[in-house]
Amino acid sequence: MKTILILGQSLYEVVFAIGIAAIIITGVLVVSTTSVRNSTYSKNNSQATKYAQEEMEWLRGQRDAGWDSFVTNIDTGGCTAGNFSWGGLGGNCTVGDIYTRTANFTCRDSAGGVVMCDSTASMVDASVSISWTDAQGDHIVTSVSKFTDWNK
Repeated sequence: MKTILILGQSLYEVVFAIGIAAIIITGVLVVSTTSVRNSTYSKNNSQATKYAQEEMEWLRGQRDAGWDSFVTNIDTGGCTAGNFSWGGLGGNCTVGDIYTRTANFTCRDSAGGVVMCDSTASMVDASVSISWTDAQGDHIVTSVSKFTDWNK
């Protein structure tokens, strides 16, 4: 009788120890999964920000090459950005492996009123967005800049 009592008590200890170990292992797995997910998001967000900044720098180069050409080659938005070829990318909306690019432009006169994108425009509001989808959902990074004819 005494032996059965000891085995029964040991069995409770083993079950309790396994339960505690399972809780600890589950906690470690949850923390690890969250860490990997956050790391992946941070990497994707950083890359999307880089792409948006590169597009803005490319647009600055187009503006610096000639204002009249700059304002007449843009349209109000989309992935092709009017007649611009996005630095040799051929107006393709896809950037990298998982990213999609869009651009929106608003041309303004010297008083700030919205005008057609032609030689009468003296300012251009540009917004470049890079979006992607991952396990956490849809994400977007936007870079906004105001371009002016600084040569005048």
